[in-house]
Amino acid sequence: MSKEKRLEAIQREGSALSLTRQCELLSVTRSSIYTVKKKQVESELNLKLLSLIDLQYSKHSDFGAERMHTWLVMDMGYKVNKKRIERLYYKVLGLKSLLPGPSTSTSRKENKKYPYLLRNMAITKENQVWATDITYIRMPHGFMYLMAVIDIYSRKILHWSLSNTMDSSWCCEVIKDCIDKYGVPEILNTDQGSQFTSDDFVYNVINQRIKLSMDGKGRALDNIYIERFCRTIKYEYVYLHPCNTATELYKGISQYMDYYNKERRHTSLANECPDDIYHATLNKLMAA
Repeated sequence: MSKEKRLEAIQREGSALSLTRQCELLSVTRSSIYTVKKKQVESELNLKLLSLIDLQYSKHSDFGAERMHTWLVMDMGYKVNKKRIERLYYKVLGLKSLLPGPSTSTSRKENKKYPYLLRNMAITKENQVWATDITYIRMPHGFMYLMAVIDIYSRKILHWSLSNTMDSSWCCEVIKDCIDKYGVPEILNTDQGSQFTSDDFVYNVINQRIKLSMDGKGRALDNIYIERFCRTIKYEYVYLHPCNTATELYKGISQYMDYYNKERRHTSLANECPDDIYHATLNKLMAA
């Protein structure tokens, strides 16, 4: 059966199987079902600028669009206007400076925002608080987007997905698949991006009786655990192993996630691995 036929066989609604399980059975990548939206094709100049912005932001995450424009013009010699860099920085890459300041959120004004609930909260068990975010991954002719869900207590990456578009329906499916596998958390923390403040995402979360927490505007450190993971996977895998295709990227990230959860020791976890911490309570209950 051709790939096109396999994609047509996937049922977005009304199936007893999740989209992730259907993709596994039909041997197609999860991101394949989100390729229907026509993407804007970036010029060669924009692709070069995107790559430079990506690398510079990884080194200096305090750079906002204005400082990034100054760096590109004065240090790198590019003759580009500020509006171009603002579009690439905010809309294409979805970046935000880690320093408080204006225009650091890509949320829509008409979308409802929720308060940040984690300030001074003691997180003492698994599935108490999850956090999620989307990061971009440079490809030879554009970008892929990685969405990941982390359990803050154990630092375990519970679920992840790749897509070539940042679609709110994709975000809903990622959270749904994560809940199907691990149960319902007490709190889900996100930033104020338009995907996470959209009505369909918000209602899908609160209808599960999950409390929704959102970073304050200009406060990227409120979502620090998932932000750190996005930075870690880029330095430990993405930058070291550039991929030419989405399939190659999917396989590589899958292997890295296994390593991150099962083998990579975290100093913040007393040098334990996320999987061990996440399953520790369950193992104690089974042994009792």
